[in-house]
Amino acid sequence: MIEYLITFAGIYFLCLFKFVAGPLLGAAAGYSLLEIVVVTVSGMMTSVVLFTYLGDWFMRNWNVLISKKPKRFTKRTRNVIKVWKKFGIWGIALLTPLILTPIGGTVVLTSFGIAKKKILLTMFVSALVWAFAFGLSIEELLKIPFLKNLLT
Repeated sequence: MIEYLITFAGIYFLCLFKFVAGPLLGAAAGYSLLEIVVVTVSGMMTSVVLFTYLGDWFMRNWNVLISKKPKRFTKRTRNVIKVWKKFGIWGIALLTPLILTPIGGTVVLTSFGIAKKKILLTMFVSALVWAFAFGLSIEELLKIPFLKNLLT
């Protein structure tokens, strides 16, 4: 039981920073689809909650911590603004697990001035959708004999 909790805590900790770690490591640990979804969503949502409520402080104090003034419009910020203009909050939320990290997506939404409840709802829905999609995909991929033999 203690080994299970340590493994769960390790995967949870990695999901705070990188969403894809949950489904991959959960499958490698032999977790069921439900366990993969729980660890992945809980890790991402912890980051989202922390940075949603610390986001205002973070944005106010970030400029003090940076020694030189950052570029306003980089290729990445232009792409984020394009997604924002086309798809809004749902576009950013759905891209967060894939491209942005849970922290990055939350900071972007906070910087656009989105209401905290709306950020939490859209990120939760996005996390659930992607956790189920990745979990099911990995489960199906592991049914292929060649891939199954690589892991055993």
